[in-house]
Amino acid sequence: MAAGATTRDFYDVLGVGRDATAPQIKAAYRKLALRWHPDKNPGSHEAEEKFKEAAEAYAVLSDGEKRARYDRFGREATGGFGQAGFDPTIFGDFSDILGDLFGLGGFGGGQRGGAGSPGADLRYDLELTFEEAAFGVTRTVEFPRLESCAACSGSGGAGGKPPVPCRTCGGAGQVRFSRVERQRSLEVRIPAGVDTGARLRLVGEGEHGRRGGRTGDLYVVLVVAAHAEFRREGAHVLAEAEITYAQAVLGAEIEVPTLHGSEKLAIPAGTTPGKLFRLKGKGIDRLGARGRGDHVVEITLHIPKASELDDERRALLARLAEIEGKPVKEERGVLHRVKDLFAG
Repeated sequence: MAAGATTRDFYDVLGVGRDATAPQIKAAYRKLALRWHPDKNPGSHEAEEKFKEAAEAYAVLSDGEKRARYDRFGREATGGFGQAGFDPTIFGDFSDILGDLFGLGGFGGGQRGGAGSPGADLRYDLELTFEEAAFGVTRTVEFPRLESCAACSGSGGAGGKPPVPCRTCGGAGQVRFSRVERQRSLEVRIPAGVDTGARLRLVGEGEHGRRGGRTGDLYVVLVVAAHAEFRREGAHVLAEAEITYAQAVLGAEIEVPTLHGSEKLAIPAGTTPGKLFRLKGKGIDRLGARGRGDHVVEITLHIPKASELDDERRALLARLAEIEGKPVKEERGVLHRVKDLFAG
């Protein structure tokens, strides 16, 4: 277990019950954040670890979907925010809590340094395919933003001198570039294993401040598109595989598609519909942790329609029904029914 990760139950970490409401969870985290924040405990390794532990617990329990997965499957389903190599502040936004305590801002562009007015934070919704979210991808995003006036460097005065208003921006210290005239273009690296709702924070890529105020941040909010065949449960991929009655009874070896290519799956004799088979390590990379989830296959049974049966298959099924002692009514063909009609 890497430093910063916790094996404790997240509810115990925050000191709340499993039925705690969202406001109670938030209040508990505020209390711990105030107590253990590194700025209030300089040089204390214990305080740093406890702060990270509380942040990890809050990141999961404050998110309804992640909390539901945690309650059902435990830490494995949450991706383990505190694992080695993962910055727990890159996704999620704790500024609404820490802002009141330490003067941090959030999406609204709160003050975080600089004498002038701070620039606003920006949000960019980025849609990914199921595969892009699973494997990671680098995408280019383009967006308009308020930037510092080049003529006055954001001071409001021409040549950077405050007494004389800048003719370019009228002393505002900013010029608005439209989507047609000027856009900010960035390459954003999306790590493998992200899911809908994850937020990537790009520091200093928001709107420029006025008169020396700090630049805001850009938050890239991820939306993962649905897949035609696969569903997702944390790092696990869920899918269905249809087999015939004969395959279910006698057993078979079938091929199933996964994110990592086609895989052979042995179906034992006597397999019933709803049976689950697990292909280890064929799921999605665990975000911020080592290893992958699994590809879970649920077996369904194919019941052929009457139009799919030729005479040979129909005869075999009828013979099987007789052997089992449960004969079926033989459906006569259209030609026979026409003959009967004229014969009568």
